[in-house]
Amino acid sequence: MLPRHLPLAAGLFLLALGVVAPQLAAQTAPAVLDVEGLGKGTAPLDGPWQFHTGDNAAFAQPQTADTTGTAGWEQLSTDKTWGEQGHPAYVGYAWYRKHIHFSPAPGASPEFFLLIREVDNAYEVYWNGRLMGSNGTLPPDPSYPYSQAAQIFNLGEARDGVLALRVWKGPLTSFDPDSLGGLYYAPAAGSLKDITAQKNELDYKWLQSNQYNFALQSLYGLVMVLSLLSWLRDRSQLVLLAMAAFSGSPVIALFLVGLRLPLTYSVALGWLQPVLSVQDIGLWFLLLYLLQLDGNRRLSAATDWLAIVSLSCASLDGLLTLFDWSNPWLASWVQGADGILTVIFTATQMFPFVLLGFALRKRLDRARWLLATAALLAEMLFVVRVALAQGSRFTHWTLADKIAAPLFHFNGNALTPQMLANTLLLLAIIYAVYRFMRETTRRQGAMEQELKSARELQQVLIPETLPQLPGFAFTSAYRPAQEVGGDFFQVIPLEGELTGSTLILLGDVSGKGLKAAMTVSLIVGSVRTLAKFVPDPAELLAELNQRLCGRLQGGFTTCLALCVGPDGECVVASAGHPAPILNQKEIELPGALPLGLLPGVTYQETAFFMHEGDHFALYTDGLLEARKPSGEIFSFERLGALFATNPGAAEASETAVQFGQEDDITVLTFTRLATGQESSTKLTVPHFARV
Repeated sequence: MLPRHLPLAAGLFLLALGVVAPQLAAQTAPAVLDVEGLGKGTAPLDGPWQFHTGDNAAFAQPQTADTTGTAGWEQLSTDKTWGEQGHPAYVGYAWYRKHIHFSPAPGASPEFFLLIREVDNAYEVYWNGRLMGSNGTLPPDPSYPYSQAAQIFNLGEARDGVLALRVWKGPLTSFDPDSLGGLYYAPAAGSLKDITAQKNELDYKWLQSNQYNFALQSLYGLVMVLSLLSWLRDRSQLVLLAMAAFSGSPVIALFLVGLRLPLTYSVALGWLQPVLSVQDIGLWFLLLYLLQLDGNRRLSAATDWLAIVSLSCASLDGLLTLFDWSNPWLASWVQGADGILTVIFTATQMFPFVLLGFALRKRLDRARWLLATAALLAEMLFVVRVALAQGSRFTHWTLADKIAAPLFHFNGNALTPQMLANTLLLLAIIYAVYRFMRETTRRQGAMEQELKSARELQQVLIPETLPQLPGFAFTSAYRPAQEVGGDFFQVIPLEGELTGSTLILLGDVSGKGLKAAMTVSLIVGSVRTLAKFVPDPAELLAELNQRLCGRLQGGFTTCLALCVGPDGECVVASAGHPAPILNQKEIELPGALPLGLLPGVTYQETAFFMHEGDHFALYTDGLLEARKPSGEIFSFERLGALFATNPGAAEASETAVQFGQEDDITVLTFTRLATGQESSTKLTVPHFARV
């Protein structure tokens, strides 16, 4: 007969078994990975790893219990991030653990090594509780490389144990998806020779997959150097400076994030932001110049201001990487600022669409339309991809990833739509700049020929020798500010009743170049003819004004006409020209309009007498308006002090040139000689400056 309590005990046992058995089944002991023949090739440490979020120093110790289903332990594979395996958008610490049994191959070295590829972000490697190495640094001062290459760690002699990885994932940026964090590839173990061979193979494949990108960036670099050198030769060609900025930025970006240089994430990303902004700005100004939009002042001003906004926002966004994002309160504030600045920066990248809208109103050649099309395509892809990537961990939009996906592969190189669009844009810019510079060279050649013709004409019109002025010592100096000036003077001995007298004409034509030279030739020809019939200064100016009205195309000419007699009697008339100076004092002349503005204008004469030893000077306004680099003008005060020394024309003009010449300078001086002294003339050969 069974004890009466036996049925009750059996029932309680079955009840307990029903409750505990499922829990025991859920607590799965971690499997041990058996790696045999270590030393004959590498062995992937794949399969499920024990995984635990958070941080605990005990997780590095082999005796720590890591049974799946208890104390937060679970199993993840190492060929996917933890964000793809149930921990989206998780940042901070996490541990990977793997129990391994190593068996070296016969005759192989017992020492073995570990190869770890990309890990997001910083990590430490522990073998049986001992720290064997790290990549980057963990908080409180986190730092990790922007681009990671495979790392090799020496784990010592092969034996059984626990391999633990302590990983820290930094806070997510505005464009990061929620699928990041942790390992991307399973680690591998093997001898130093085998591990090194595998690392070299990985590095070779990485280089091979970036051949197209490196070639493209090399082309960008070559264009940058040629553009910069060309701009240094002719700094007026701002299109070359814009080209250098646009093509140089991708090269700098390559060094920051594309060559796996030992640059920290904060340094690389911090500098990358303003570099990308400079590339955008370079493209804007290239479009502005090449699409012939720089003549629109408002559009040019908008481009300037938008460039300042873009560069400021990008630079501030880059500075945010210097903050400690591991601080939860600071991280939320910094991430918010990052999002705002990114929105502004991304919005400015739409500006090429505005420029292209203005370009549609113009008639452009094929080269410029090709540039416009390529810029539209490249910017559209970039802006749309970046905009869709913002906040993707919340929206879960995948269109940005699809745009960034390769269209096809060529010799191991993944060619994305953005890479192809950037290539087309670079080629279009090179072609457009070539056409632009060819047109500019043609125009410059025509302009140089025009200046040459004008210079030759002016050299004919400026007297090479001066006639003698009886009873006077006469000096002259002509210093044009550019290749072709607008100043002129003529010294004409009079005949008939005025034999012995001399007519002197000094003037300044508005404008420069061939137009000014042609005006001077018209004036000189007219004066030479009129002097024979109308030697009177006031009448001469009136007749000359009649001939110039309607023929200067909006220009004008200031002029002084002076008749000097051998006995010292002088008569002067002015058409809006600076007053001459007699013995350090200005001669008061009535106001008058310059020549060529209104017909029928009459001019008045002023008579004066020059005694023996008197000094008389005429000059153009280039002398008075000489200016220092600081902006200080020569002024009437300095003018009076200069003529107080009774200088010759060469000395007076040189003083103004040394002060800071901005306009043509012409000076004529007369000194009345004592009876018996021999008259003299001195002409300073014109100095035609080269521009």
